[in-house]
Amino acid sequence: MRKALRWLLALTVLIGTLSTAAGAATAAESEPTDIKDRLLSIPGMSLIQEKPYPGYRYFVLNYTQPVDHRHPDRGTFQQRITVLHKDTSRPTVFYTSGYNVSTTPSRREPTQIVDGNQVSLEYRYFTPSRPAPADWSKLDIWQAASDQHRVFRALKQVYSANWLATGGSKGGMTATYYERFYPRDMDGVVAYVAPNDVVNEEDSAYDRFFARVGTKECRDRLNAVQREALVRRAALEKKYAAYAAENGYTFTTIGSLDKAYEAVVLDYVWGFWQYSLLKDCASVPADAATATDEEIWNSVDTISGFSAYTDQGLETYTPYYYQAGTQLGAPTIHFPHIEKGLVRYGYQPPRNFVPRSIPMRFQPQAMRDVDTWVRHHATHMLFVYGQNDPWGSERFRLGTGARDSYVFTAPGANHGANVAGLVPDEKSRATAAVLQWAGLSPATVDRARPLAKYDPKLDVRDAEREPALRP
Repeated sequence: MRKALRWLLALTVLIGTLSTAAGAATAAESEPTDIKDRLLSIPGMSLIQEKPYPGYRYFVLNYTQPVDHRHPDRGTFQQRITVLHKDTSRPTVFYTSGYNVSTTPSRREPTQIVDGNQVSLEYRYFTPSRPAPADWSKLDIWQAASDQHRVFRALKQVYSANWLATGGSKGGMTATYYERFYPRDMDGVVAYVAPNDVVNEEDSAYDRFFARVGTKECRDRLNAVQREALVRRAALEKKYAAYAAENGYTFTTIGSLDKAYEAVVLDYVWGFWQYSLLKDCASVPADAATATDEEIWNSVDTISGFSAYTDQGLETYTPYYYQAGTQLGAPTIHFPHIEKGLVRYGYQPPRNFVPRSIPMRFQPQAMRDVDTWVRHHATHMLFVYGQNDPWGSERFRLGTGARDSYVFTAPGANHGANVAGLVPDEKSRATAAVLQWAGLSPATVDRARPLAKYDPKLDVRDAEREPALRP
């Protein structure tokens, strides 16, 4: 009798096991295996385009996001993302520039270091990732961090290995804010050339920077061209008016051609150090006083861009200027080498670059909160700055509460500073940290070298080119 019962029990268990295995097999067979199908099986994800690239799959996608993460029932919008797919078993780098997303395959430095996947996100309210109609009060750093959080949670089920957040300039700020609000999402953060304007009204650090950056010879050349462009204002504004008419440019937002002209000229020295190197001083007119109007115009246009403060030039960057005037802050510098009578407006506030139909109110506590959090809670965070980049004048700093985090400066570098440009010891330490945070083997970490070969098409190393005074 006992043998019969044992036999019956064993048979029941066997049948149950076979049934469970069959059910699991059926479920596994029903799950998509191709990476495109897996991505598109995520609720809210849709395909815009797949582009081929050797060794990768590259997708441009839309993801449905709530306009207001506090009230997700109050409307949605489509946010563009791209996925550079290597292998689901590899680490994933979450990148944002803080502006529009590029739809051309590219690989940021941490992605090359860890030889991983890369998810890139378009910042909310940069077209076409903008709700219609746009409620501008929902454009803030918490809402943007919550966009990243939802994308991460959606894709973590596909890419289950470690994740790192990264970005340069406003993208570095964005990666930092994301870590502040969702510190459990990422395994590490690599923030490049990220400004940190804690007290918006106190900008003397920038004045000190411009008094000593580079060499005196280079500073004198740049200052002289900038001053001369204001001395010749009447003649060059005639050229500007003709240039604007030829290209259909208007000046409704900033208010006048005169205001736009001065804004471009006052960006000149800043723009040079943001995007150029000390050796590039050779391209600056050596004697501004004897240079032709055309030489002065060309130098200013090449560095600052006379289209920057037209309505057409400002429109793309309205979300940035809105944030600068509501939370991020914006620099103000002085021009001791220029007589007061030549400067009519000075550095203009972000309010002048946003249409008046969009209300703005500055929130001074926003950056103070982030700065305090980084000083006391930063963990697995790497900040990289360029020695000759004006945006590094106000930077993130670590306090006693920081753990396994670093702030490094690349000598002679501009707004394109990166890990590869650090001095050897810091370069090794930074590379090892990134590899460790990515969850790679101790032997790989000890070698402290990028795992993927440099690809001149994928691995962009220049500063992300935006007009001056935009980080």
